[in-house]
Amino acid sequence: MIPTEDASARKREIEEKLKQEQETLSFIRENLEKSDQLTKSMVSILSSFESRLMQLENSIIPVHKQTENLQRLQENVDKTLSCMDHVISYYHVAKDTDKIIREGPTGRLDEYLACIAKIQKAVEYFQDNNPDSPELNTVKARFEKGKELLEAEFRNLLNRYSKPVPPILILDAIGVDEELEVQDDGVMEHLPQAVLQDIICIAGWLVDYGHNQDFMTIYFQIRSNQLDRSIKGLKDHFRKNSASSGILYSPAVQTKRKDTPTKKAPKRPVYIPGFDHDLRVKHHSDTLNEKHGATTGKDDVLDIEIDSYIHCISAFVKLAQSEYTLLTEIIPEHHQKKTFDSLIQEALDNLMLEGENIVSAARRAIMRHDYSAVLTIFPILKHLKMTKPEFDATLQGTAASTKNKLPTLITSMETIGAKALEEFADSIKNDPDKEYNMPKDGTVHELTSNAILFLQQLLDFHETAGAMLASQVLGDTYNIPLDPRETSSTSSSTSEFNKRLLSTYICKVLGNLQLNLLSKSKVYEDSALSAIFLHNNYNYILKSLEKSDLIQLVTVTQKKAESSYKELIEQQIQTYQRSWVKVTEHLTDRNMPVFQPGTKLKDKERQVIKDKFKGFNDGLEELCKVQKGWAIPDKEQRDFIRQAQKRVVSDAYRAFLQRCANISFTKNPEKYHKYRPEEVEEMIEKLFDTSA
Repeated sequence: MIPTEDASARKREIEEKLKQEQETLSFIRENLEKSDQLTKSMVSILSSFESRLMQLENSIIPVHKQTENLQRLQENVDKTLSCMDHVISYYHVAKDTDKIIREGPTGRLDEYLACIAKIQKAVEYFQDNNPDSPELNTVKARFEKGKELLEAEFRNLLNRYSKPVPPILILDAIGVDEELEVQDDGVMEHLPQAVLQDIICIAGWLVDYGHNQDFMTIYFQIRSNQLDRSIKGLKDHFRKNSASSGILYSPAVQTKRKDTPTKKAPKRPVYIPGFDHDLRVKHHSDTLNEKHGATTGKDDVLDIEIDSYIHCISAFVKLAQSEYTLLTEIIPEHHQKKTFDSLIQEALDNLMLEGENIVSAARRAIMRHDYSAVLTIFPILKHLKMTKPEFDATLQGTAASTKNKLPTLITSMETIGAKALEEFADSIKNDPDKEYNMPKDGTVHELTSNAILFLQQLLDFHETAGAMLASQVLGDTYNIPLDPRETSSTSSSTSEFNKRLLSTYICKVLGNLQLNLLSKSKVYEDSALSAIFLHNNYNYILKSLEKSDLIQLVTVTQKKAESSYKELIEQQIQTYQRSWVKVTEHLTDRNMPVFQPGTKLKDKERQVIKDKFKGFNDGLEELCKVQKGWAIPDKEQRDFIRQAQKRVVSDAYRAFLQRCANISFTKNPEKYHKYRPEEVEEMIEKLFDTSA
């Protein structure tokens, strides 16, 4: 049972809590009532605000619509005014642009083109909107005038700034050493950069807007003239400077350079070891030059012309490449090849004409039997064939007639060259045996020195000569028509074939020469002099072959050529030595009396000994007198023949004197014993010595 006090306390506590809860409930009720009042007030306010907004919207929307309409009207008015101004401006274009058009584009190209653009737009406007208006004709005329002045400016700029390329720059361009790592595609600055940009701009406008192609004709005519003048300037440079100074390249350029694009055939006398002191060999070479009209002065002029032509061919390739590079910046792509073809025609035709003139001159020389003149073709032909790949690449895309000009010239040169070679070989074979033309001393014949000189000069261009002969073999022997574009081959088999052909040709010339020399030797009444003549010529041929690379070419088809000539030389020495038999036969035991020591000889026996002495003395004197005037230019051969003859004669003479030492066959022995052996040797030592 709970105590009474605790119950009372508990009751009071509950009553207090109840009282607090009642107070809280009363507070909440009061707040809810206030909230309801506020809500009612807010609803009333919002309802009033909504009503006012609706009233405002109803008032503003009509005003907004009116404003929007007014703005649209304003924009339309502005657009109309702008269009009116734009249209009116077309009517004033002719007047506004009159001064600029009349003054032309010089010095203000951008402004001028902007002016032309205005005129062009006016033309388009009137054509579309009012094609019958007089203003259309006015602006059309103004546009055409502007286009004419642009074309004239194009011409003026090209004429004013296009200059021939100086010869020194051309020579620098074609003389760059291949060993140097110089990336030079032959590009030259033909026009100042600013001018070039103006020309490109005008050309582009004429194509795109002017629909004009006449400027391309103007371009190739002007540039063609400059190309031709550049090459002619180079040619004049050679004529003025080459002969006097020999300096063909810019002195300022210190890099290693080639002497020329290719070497020419040197016109030189042939000097062979052992022949150095014999002026007759040089005389024969000089005679060759005189015979063919090739004096020293003429040779120099001819060499300059050859050098000039060779350099002009190389210059044409470089300049043409440079012109094409320039052209691609100015001329539209689909017109470039045709324009380039026209541009190079004049210079190319002049070069080809000059080449044909060289061929014609060679043809006339062959008709005069002047075969050395054809050697001028070889350096040119060699260079043309070396240049042909680059030449073809440069002319790629041009007309077939243009591309075939160089191959046609090459074919002409090969044909005339091969004809000259064949006729030269025939001339060696058929050279007449003229007695007055034979060397009195039996030395080297002019025909021999001329033939060897020709072959040695031919050797400098053995590849060209071999291909030349091959072209005729293929064309004539097998009746195969030669394509002028196929004038060279790089295959090893073709090169070997050409080498064999040239070897065969050289052997043919040498064979013809040998037959002719044998025929000429019969002109001499003295067989010994005939032998000396053949010996000198055969020895000269052999030494010439050995000194040069000719022997290597000869042995391609004639393996034993060298030994054959040595045998021929030995045969002639033996023939010559037989001439001394009529001297030494008096020294033999034939008819020599047989006697015992102390026995007195009979008159008949004494006379035999006297006749032997007299025959020997007379024969020795006669031979020495005659043969002293003969010549053996080769010192080695001269000494060898003298020594051999001294040995034979001296030994026989000493033996004869020994047999006759104790024989009394005359009261005047000095009358018959005129020469001591040493004196006989001295006499033989003076053989072949015209100065003795």
